[in-house]
Amino acid sequence: MIRTPPTAPSRGLRRDLCAAGAAALLVAAAVLAGRRIEDADRTLFVDWPPLLASWAPHTGPGTPAAVLVAIGTVAYGPALAARLPWRALLPAAWGTALAWILSLALVDGWHRGIARRLTTRHEYLRVIDRFDDIPAALRGFTGHILLDSPDNWPAHVAGHPPAATLTFVLLDRIGLRGGGWAGMWCITVGATACVAVLITIRALAGEAPARRAAPFLVLAPAAVWMGTSADAYFAAVAAWAVALLALAVTRRSPGWAGASGLLLGLSCYLSYGLTLVALIAAAVLVLGRRGIRERPVLPVVLLAGFAVVPTVFTLAGFDWWEAYRLLVTRYGQGAGGIRPQGYWVWANLACAVLVTGPATVAGLRRTVAALVGHRTAPRAEVRLAFLVCAASAALLVADLSGMSKAETERIWLPFVLWLLAACAFLDRPRLWLTSQALLALLLNHLLFTGW
Repeated sequence: MIRTPPTAPSRGLRRDLCAAGAAALLVAAAVLAGRRIEDADRTLFVDWPPLLASWAPHTGPGTPAAVLVAIGTVAYGPALAARLPWRALLPAAWGTALAWILSLALVDGWHRGIARRLTTRHEYLRVIDRFDDIPAALRGFTGHILLDSPDNWPAHVAGHPPAATLTFVLLDRIGLRGGGWAGMWCITVGATACVAVLITIRALAGEAPARRAAPFLVLAPAAVWMGTSADAYFAAVAAWAVALLALAVTRRSPGWAGASGLLLGLSCYLSYGLTLVALIAAAVLVLGRRGIRERPVLPVVLLAGFAVVPTVFTLAGFDWWEAYRLLVTRYGQGAGGIRPQGYWVWANLACAVLVTGPATVAGLRRTVAALVGHRTAPRAEVRLAFLVCAASAALLVADLSGMSKAETERIWLPFVLWLLAACAFLDRPRLWLTSQALLALLLNHLLFTGW
């Protein structure tokens, strides 16, 4: 009997499954090693390593909706993404992502899942009353970063530039007070990040890969954390900065370049870690170099836009560099100074696997294959692979910095969103979407996440 050699698609699927299996082993190793370290030394400061979570199987009001969104996206998402007009696809993606994030958050109930998240002792809403005089608060911001300073800021306020806290101060000023409004702001804005990524992919690599990536960006396991922290809002701002830059270089538009620069500057004053988005922006500039050659004014306008937010905050009395220097000291004063980098430098990658899902791992394998075979691979695939690799580089730099020991399931949201774009390379989208949905549902129903 002559055995037919496996076809190329079957070989590709087998390799994809092997990559996903290796990632699952990495997660298992991080869980087992983390549990052993925490039981012996109590130095990880997480209850369910490598995630900041606790084991608590449960269901909630959002469970039926989450299951329905998952089933609907798996069953109809790929077909709708392929057939809908582009202008209809973008709001549909945003709406579905919003429903997915919101339903997962409501598995823990309205109070615990949304309204209370940003009001705990580490969070931004704890200091709203200390910003009655905003200019004075900015001038004195660095004086409250260290743990031994008078009236030191809560962990998240101290750990971010003041634009993060000012967002919630301004929401309070316009009447949107309390954790419910703050939580819905982060969820609603955060859900737009998938639209920004789709726009970027279409501008740089074409519409076909953007449409293939759409269901995966909507049904991301990252939604478990996008509904529970302000980092979803930060991720969306950074994603739109990159998207507008992609439009600027492909449409030769100084207006889009200026807007992108403005959001890039704002990103750096929302989170210190978002400075690494510069690597993704640099990839966009490389891919759009033809547009820059034709419109040399674009980088100038980009830099001019970028300078606006730093100039405003500097004139207001906030020193970004001094604040970051003090933050590094503060980080060492708390759990960050105790958590072992030798564990987290690789366990953080296991966190990334849980946030992005097995489909993304398989997509990253194909991303590497596209770059290795760039001479024969389609141009659109190579361009998309280059963008995904830039995001991977940003994530790895963050990992090696030693300033991301644990809690990366939320901290790295601005980078992992771009890794999901690698799912555009996959065959059998329904199979992989099912794995993504099951992972998210299991995580959300078996664990109480810390964010």
